[in-house]
Amino acid sequence: MRILVVCGAGASSTFVAMRLRHAAQHRGIALQAFAGTEASLAVDIESADILLVGPHLSNSLEEIRQHAAPRGVEVHLLPEDVFGDLDGVRTLSLIAPSLHEADAAAAASADPGGHSPA
Repeated sequence: MRILVVCGAGASSTFVAMRLRHAAQHRGIALQAFAGTEASLAVDIESADILLVGPHLSNSLEEIRQHAAPRGVEVHLLPEDVFGDLDGVRTLSLIAPSLHEADAAAAASADPGGHSPA
């Protein structure tokens, strides 16, 4: 799962992405989290499964969602206090349902007949 974290200039999103990677690694969750900017979004979104949008970009959220929809990229607005999430756990909890769905889909595609090993 590839997670793109976007903010205005890229500094804040870099910290959020780093903390998210750390929290996922600590829990044994495989994901890639990387930072981008609002200006680089058109290019960066091509490499993302989930897009986390900095709270200061809330006015652009609908436009961002419209840009992400045709690519099947899920969009989440980060809470105002996301930068206080020093261990990345709360940020990880925002996308946990999506991660579980992706794991279930991967398991189903690996065994399309739904058979369990004997």
